[in-house]
Amino acid sequence: MGMNRRAFLAAAGAVAAPAFAQQRAPVEFGVEAGSVSQNKWTPVQFMDYLAKIDVQVAMISVPRDMQTDSAALKGIKDHAGKLGMGLILSDGCICPSSTGFNPQFGTVEEQLTLALNVARTLGVRGLRVTVGLAKERPQIEMHMENTLKVVRSMRSRILDSGLKLAVENHGGDFQARELKTLVEEAGKDVLGVCLDPGNSLWMMEDPHLTLELLGPYAEVSHIRDTAVWRVPEGVAIRWVNMGDGNVDIDGWIRKFIQLRPGVPITFENLVSGQPRLARVFDPATFKDFSKMPASELSRFLALAERGKPVPAAPPKPGVSRGEQQCADLEVCVRYTRDLLKRI
Repeated sequence: MGMNRRAFLAAAGAVAAPAFAQQRAPVEFGVEAGSVSQNKWTPVQFMDYLAKIDVQVAMISVPRDMQTDSAALKGIKDHAGKLGMGLILSDGCICPSSTGFNPQFGTVEEQLTLALNVARTLGVRGLRVTVGLAKERPQIEMHMENTLKVVRSMRSRILDSGLKLAVENHGGDFQARELKTLVEEAGKDVLGVCLDPGNSLWMMEDPHLTLELLGPYAEVSHIRDTAVWRVPEGVAIRWVNMGDGNVDIDGWIRKFIQLRPGVPITFENLVSGQPRLARVFDPATFKDFSKMPASELSRFLALAERGKPVPAAPPKPGVSRGEQQCADLEVCVRYTRDLLKRI
């Protein structure tokens, strides 16, 4: 007896679903140490906490006095190995003209050489760096050029390290198309991106646009959700726990893991107390964004029009800031694990 069309499609789906699931490699979770910074943990204590909540990758900063301590670095590496945990190194500014750069610790080239040595010693999977902050925005093109000079002068050392420098779209410096230009001019073999959808909103940018432009270059991620809504002064922006925002973080995650399989979902969970304001009706706001296309601004404004106020919860009695950071992070990890089961 022949199989009818409905039965055939059901049978086909039963075969296809497992095949699709097998196509997607397991997605690893990571956490950036700043997410739980109020606990004042050492890198080893931070890794122990991540192991307890079943996170596979630790994104750490190494204190300056530890960067030349081979025994301390070996201790971090060995502990990560014992836990079966991957490491990502978060380092500092690579632009000599940026207010974020501290010349007290040597030239940019000297500091970057040390960071590459630390990364190699630890056996990290990624190296995140920055260019600037909001203070750099008025002269962002100059800072881009100065960063390019550094990267070009260090090209052979970066290549020898086996890593790319993952430049973050930081809260205040780059819009996505600008960072894309920096990566392409420096060379995709030495420069990549630390992709942060939360910082996109600070730059009046839809995080899905940021993903479209920078996703192909993402070597590292800093992921969190954001609530965006209209206020009389313009647009309110507040970082929130995963699932509490209105930027379609579910869709963002889905596209990210399809676009960059193998790059961990690394949470940088920073819950804002008060919203940041983008004064989009004040012409002075756009003095330092004169090249921003209207089509990009319209996508940001559309997000705000669909949003609703999400006020911060009051502090819980008897709960320290460090404990609250852990509670918030664990909400995000659980939410995202459940999300991945549905996609």
